[in-house]
Amino acid sequence: MSMEYIRMYYKVPAKRGQKVVANGVPGIITGSRGAHLKIRLEGQKSSSLYYPTWEIQYL
Repeated sequence: MSMEYIRMYYKVPAKRGQKVVANGVPGIITGSRGAHLKIRLEGQKSSSLYYPTWEIQYL
């Protein structure tokens, strides 16, 4: 699945490099894996997987 698929299926404005707030912590979308977004939160060295509609605020 691609970022385009995530945008269309989940109706979210996700794109690589976009700023988000995940579970109350600011971060940046670094990519996708399957139907999940890879997001690197502030203060983290690596990205973690997040469901596109769960506790994500797109900025």
